[in-house]
Amino acid sequence: MRYIVDDVDGAIGFYTDQLGFVLERRMGPAFAIVSAGDLSLWLSGPQSSAARPMPDGRQPEPGGWNRLVIEVEDLESRVRELKARGVSFRNEIVTGPGGKQVLIDDPAGNPVELFEPG
Repeated sequence: MRYIVDDVDGAIGFYTDQLGFVLERRMGPAFAIVSAGDLSLWLSGPQSSAARPMPDGRQPEPGGWNRLVIEVEDLESRVRELKARGVSFRNEIVTGPGGKQVLIDDPAGNPVELFEPG
């Protein structure tokens, strides 16, 4: 999975310090790979090839609504921990037929869903 980010160092810190990912590889200021279990997340900064404009002029940028989902065992506790650390939340916990979820933003504004199965 790849996320476009505006600050690779900030993204590395967020994913490793806040969400328990491990830094696997760093390629200068433009690119890094972090991992959690079987997931590799590619963090591409503004200088990376992934951030170059498309032929039609569209510019890749952080944000949107497609998201990485991380399953957790105790969502309420995890939310309290992350709020205490100053992590940005898009919403409060939502309960649905499959479980509970909440959306946080990484430093570039990319959404991450924390999900507790029902």
